[in-house]
Formats: sequence, C-alpha cells, structure tokens
Amino acid sequence: MAPKTEESLLRITEIFYSLQGETRTVGLPTVFIRLTGCPLRCGYCDTEYAFTGGERLSLESILESTDKYKAHYVTVTGGEPLAQKNCLPLLTTLCDKGYDVSLETSGSIDIADVDPRVIIVMDLKTPASGEESKNRYENLALIKKTDQLKFVICDRNDYEWSKQQLEKYQLTEKAEILFSPVHGEKMARQLADWILEDNLSVRFQLQLHKYLWNDEPGR
Repeated sequence: MAPKTEESLLRITEIFYSLQGETRTVGLPTVFIRLTGCPLRCGYCDTEYAFTGGERLSLESILESTDKYKAHYVTVTGGEPLAQKNCLPLLTTLCDKGYDVSLETSGSIDIADVDPRVIIVMDLKTPASGEESKNRYENLALIKKTDQLKFVICDRNDYEWSKQQLEKYQLTEKAEILFSPVHGEKMARQLADWILEDNLSVRFQLQLHKYLWNDEPGR
C-alpha cells in the first residue's frame, strides 16, 4: 500500500455521533465530521476551538471512525470544511458509501465542485457577523432546490438585510431558507414575531444541541 502523503490527509478536529441540531434533518442521529480551520471570524462563532489544532487523518481512517456508528446521516462541518481541498473527495466517498451527506459551509468558498449528491447548507453572512464582505454571491447560482440557505440573525438590521437578499436574489425560489436567531431567548422570540408579522416563507430554527447539551464540543 502506498504511504499516506501529507497532501492526502485532512486535518480533523473531531468525529462524533449526536442528534442533528438544525436544518431539515433536525433531531435525527447523525455523524459529524468537523474539519479544522476557517478563514472567517464571525462575531457569534461557537466553534472557535476548530480554528487550529486537530489531527491529520487519512480518508480511510475517517471512514473507519464514521462507519462504526452505523448511522444513515453524515454532516461534514467546520470551521470551514471547503478550506481543505481534500474535503471534496471525502464528500464524494461518503456519498459512494450510501450515506445521506450534508455539508455546512460559510459560503465564502466556491461550491462548484461539491458532489451534486451532497446537501449543501450554506450561510449568507449578515452585517452583524462582521464577515458580510466574505459572501461569495456567485454560489447562489449553483444552489440546488434540495440545498438550504441559512441566515444567522443578530438584530433588526440583520433581519431587514436578510429580507433584502431574499428579494434581490429570489432565494425562496432557489432553496429552503433558514432563519436562525443568535443564541438567546430574547432574540429568538423577536425573530419569530418578525417572521410572522411579515409572513415570510422561511423556516425558523433553533439549535437543538444548545438546549440539550449547552453546546458542549463533541455533542
């Protein structure tokens, strides 16, 4: 067998089994593969521990760790998973093995080469994130009907900005839209009220894992 070269490895922060905390598969048992590293620094980030460190693992080792859970759903997340070029063959291999695969991405990196079988969950960074300038709007033309676009709402300005993007790019016709409040009961209630007042065709979502496990790493 050929030796594993540095170029064939991925830097992994953690691989764990939990309930999906958001998106349309919320509540379903899922294996999470968290890749290390991210070029963004969003003000509300809850996975700063994944910015650095991690362990360099081969694709075979990652698949072995994933397979042991005997799950149907796998989510590849980060950090920003697409910042590592070997994320693409990982996604394809997981699909080939029959997993229902989703990719959580910031939307700052080209998604053109992502396997079409993968469900992409892509952020559009709002002004309060501090990273609005990193949005790669060219990705919106590549989004499939089965994909999801997520907005993390921090305040009223974020909400109004998000509504503008829905209209400007006709996003509700492109994919399912997710509006998530930055974590906290007050913002969640406000966002729910705003969505109802404006009768928006978006899915309001809370992060289930934060209520169950207080967002502990590996849960």
